[in-house]
Amino acid sequence: MNACGILLCAGTSSRMGFDKLNTPLCGKTAIERSMDALIAGGCDSLVFVVSGESERTVAALSVPVPFSVVQGGEQRTDSVRNGLNAASGEIAVIHDAARCFVMPATVKASIEAAKQYGSGVAALPVTDTVVRLGDGTIETLDRNTLFRMQTPQTFRMDQIRTAYETGGSATDDATLYAKLFGVPHFVLGSEENRKLTTATDWVWALERLSPSAYGIGFDTHRLVEGRKLYLGGVEIPFEKGLLGHSDADVLLHAIMDAILGAMKLGDIGKLFPDTDLKYAGIDSRVLLRKVNEMVQKRDMVVSHIDATVICERPKLAPYRTEIERTIAADLGISPGEVSVKATTTEGMNDEGKGLCISAQAIASVRHK
Repeated sequence: MNACGILLCAGTSSRMGFDKLNTPLCGKTAIERSMDALIAGGCDSLVFVVSGESERTVAALSVPVPFSVVQGGEQRTDSVRNGLNAASGEIAVIHDAARCFVMPATVKASIEAAKQYGSGVAALPVTDTVVRLGDGTIETLDRNTLFRMQTPQTFRMDQIRTAYETGGSATDDATLYAKLFGVPHFVLGSEENRKLTTATDWVWALERLSPSAYGIGFDTHRLVEGRKLYLGGVEIPFEKGLLGHSDADVLLHAIMDAILGAMKLGDIGKLFPDTDLKYAGIDSRVLLRKVNEMVQKRDMVVSHIDATVICERPKLAPYRTEIERTIAADLGISPGEVSVKATTTEGMNDEGKGLCISAQAIASVRHK
């Protein structure tokens, strides 16, 4: 069942005081960050619903999946309807671009719920006491029945189209869906999935994106016959592989050391010593996920990876996208936050002679 992301980018930012969707946040606009999350979460295609400046922002994007662009309407309901009319696939993933910190895992959960139950709406239970004020009265509401609605709100395409054709106007997709098909299935949202609405939200976003620390990693392994070659968690067809106690994935080793350096946790030789038999031949992706768990247990997250592979052969360009997506998946971040490059030494040094492959990486981490 193909999922189509409908990304709503036609807002006017009236409460923000400036253009929140098209102003770069540490180098990437909210539109681009939301796009990355939808794709990483499982959207096979996208519809951008735009107006004014956002149309120019979308035109400048490099979109790695099939997509279309439609104009927004006067109200949010009109914009969603236009997006649905242009969408294809069996699942509609409706998302506000202003919620640009949505985790790919949330998108994935909403899609899986829609496939199983017909709907998957991101929401958070209310934990504060909520009261309703009347004329000289105060009523405490039952917070067990209250939820904070977020996006994505994901549905079977045919049902949500019918809901929008017959349900009138609403500021929330689930409201229209419920009129015809009953209470939707909820998936757990997150505090990170905050909508950029006021200037305070913008300050929060800048603080969230500001790295708390950087780390540098470097590793090198000899090329030998009789071994498979793994780089960035991806098996690369080649006549030789890298020699090491584990699978010798030199790229992941450099990335792990960079992350551990930023966290002041030592290095992989200390954590996963080659004297320990349980790490013999281990998949380095398993080790990367272990390192990421250590980061998260300290209320930190990896925010960006920049890495370079140094080798004469093989050529890595055909595998770059898959490598970046694999690393991002293991770290729970958007592929747009992972940059992998390759270079040669023009025949010089051991890399240039085909005796080894080296890699270096820089990682940034920040508080959750």
